Amino acid sequence: MPNETCHYLQLDVFAKQAGRGNPLGVVLGADDWPSERMQGFATWTNLVETTFVLPPSEPGASYRLRTFTPGKEIAFAGHPSIGSAFAALHSGFCVAHDGQLIQQCDAGLLPIAIDGEPQCPMLSVAVPAAHIELACHSDMLAVEQLLDGLTLGALPPGLVSGGRRWWLAELADEHQLRAWNAPFAGIAALAKRSNTLGLCLFARSHDPAFELVVRAFPAGAGIVEDPASGAANALIAAYIAQLEPHGALSRGYRASQGREMGRDAMLSLRVQGNGQVWVGGHCALVIDGTLAWP
Repeated sequence: MPNETCHYLQLDVFAKQAGRGNPLGVVLGADDWPSERMQGFATWTNLVETTFVLPPSEPGASYRLRTFTPGKEIAFAGHPSIGSAFAALHSGFCVAHDGQLIQQCDAGLLPIAIDGEPQCPMLSVAVPAAHIELACHSDMLAVEQLLDGLTLGALPPGLVSGGRRWWLAELADEHQLRAWNAPFAGIAALAKRSNTLGLCLFARSHDPAFELVVRAFPAGAGIVEDPASGAANALIAAYIAQLEPHGALSRGYRASQGREMGRDAMLSLRVQGNGQVWVGGHCALVIDGTLAWP
């Protein structure tokens, strides 16, 4: 109905301060909205993702989450999971039990751990399991062409899936990664041909505040660069843990992402002994109000 209003929050995810992370729109109270209406609002916000927090339909779940890009609904993404959990707690939609929430989404029932101060909690989501895929020769050649002129790091480029599907590549030098001008058209062509989001690059760092620098280019979704990608970082963490099981980063890392876009996001990755990856961070509340959508 035209006069119906819902609770709307807009957050900056993976940052303690507004303007430094990845924006997210969260709608609460749209329990009876059809999918077309949700998609219409998500298209209008033009945010990378907009989510809808709904009553759960699975036993044990704290809430059900639906996540939309401007063009389609997706099963899972990292920063929408973290931000939506923050919104669910902040709004009083649900309460934590034993320091965690359970998110119901199309990727399954995902635990979300809550640590730190209630006013600015660290939220971490257990992401879907990652798998290193066997890439076809022509796609690998395309990746090598995109990286021509760059010095690669210790790990070879690879195709990894788990919640999302990304090409990953390590560069040998943090400064080289930060200065790289990504060829959007080439990454978009690779993403379309291989049915992936695009290319995510990382480099190890000697900065005391973080161990990895990450840049993600989801050209497959029409996005030039992502300021903070939870799902991509989770795949990197799983990739490192599988290929360097005894390495310094095999149990996780802190990642800096988004500085090349004027942001300063910080993500925390943790890998358990069973291979379960958790991706976490803070959120900054920017907008807390109501929306009216036809």
